[in-house]
Amino acid sequence: MKPAHRIFNVVGARPQIIKSAALSRALREHYGGLMEEVMVHSGQHYDKKMSDVFFDEMGIPRPDHHLHVGSGTHGRQTGEMMRGMEDLILSENPRLVLVYGDTNTTLATALASAKLKVPVAHVEAGLRSYNKSMPEEINRVLCDHVSTLLFTPTRQAEINLAREGIVHSGEEPFDMDHPAVVHTGDVMFDNALYYGREGKGNSRVIDRLDIRDKPYVLVTLHRDMNTDDPGRLQAIMGTLLKLAEDEKITVVIPLHPRTRKMMAEFRMGKSMDSSQWFRITDPVSYLEMIALEKNARLIMTDSGGVQKEAHFFRKACIVFRKETEWVELVSHGTARLVDASPEKIREAWELFRNQKNLDFPPFYGEGNAASLIAGTILRFLEREKST
Repeated sequence: MKPAHRIFNVVGARPQIIKSAALSRALREHYGGLMEEVMVHSGQHYDKKMSDVFFDEMGIPRPDHHLHVGSGTHGRQTGEMMRGMEDLILSENPRLVLVYGDTNTTLATALASAKLKVPVAHVEAGLRSYNKSMPEEINRVLCDHVSTLLFTPTRQAEINLAREGIVHSGEEPFDMDHPAVVHTGDVMFDNALYYGREGKGNSRVIDRLDIRDKPYVLVTLHRDMNTDDPGRLQAIMGTLLKLAEDEKITVVIPLHPRTRKMMAEFRMGKSMDSSQWFRITDPVSYLEMIALEKNARLIMTDSGGVQKEAHFFRKACIVFRKETEWVELVSHGTARLVDASPEKIREAWELFRNQKNLDFPPFYGEGNAASLIAGTILRFLEREKST
């Protein structure tokens, strides 16, 4: 029996762990024996509530290698990850490295791999917010430009890549200069369908927060542009508190560690803790998050992933940003950008509270993105081996 193709499946932050679940499942169920999955964790998210719980509940294999990089400035963290990934690639000799999204883990892995001439496959390629003040935008752009296989979740992502001169070469063998751009749909949609089935969700969080049969708004807030600016954080949180009190509606906030830290540092939170309309909780697991999203009246967030999940579960979404990489949601009218403006937050709330018949088109594929990606990777590796 010929040896399996060894590939690195690299994660570091909560969203990547979630996305990797779909690929890991496809590799095990359909390509076992053909591709050897080696799970690598950079350590970018090291809190158990932001990392370990997702491996446990989503059935993802535990990391074979853990770089334990931890937190730090962007440059220091990225540099430490590059050093660790380079050593690991040289010792393990993978045929291909699989990365997700737009984190420092993604950038560090892509750069280390490309310089060692190991092909990079980028899941969620082509997304653009066109705001390079966001570290995520820099990460995703640079990663795309050194990738050999670029898997796009939307048609708009293909257009974005073409504008930068990255188009499907049509000629094999593929490489960084002549990449393959493949539209697959979104692996997060795969997961939403798989884990959103009856019996796979975790509705105990609904009872724990005492919100069963009660209307509530689900809020997540974690980006440093919002959490690290006291003016923006106060504007958002103060408006949410006023809305909750005025409208007599519960606001549920699974609080990111960074947000909790900055709220304490800026001496915020006392009025929210004492409000009967606020439910502030620690970060929740993925299955708990699905349960909260499915039962919410409305979702408010600065997370790209949560914007999409709102769409998957047919919920309107208010976005605490000036722009989004998921432009189709805004142009279609199921999401609205409000930045940190109290006036815009209220306007969006008034708009969505009275709209009952929003349409949610299938922007993100058919729920088989992971299988398409895994199959494409195998064909690439088999053809590369034969050349």
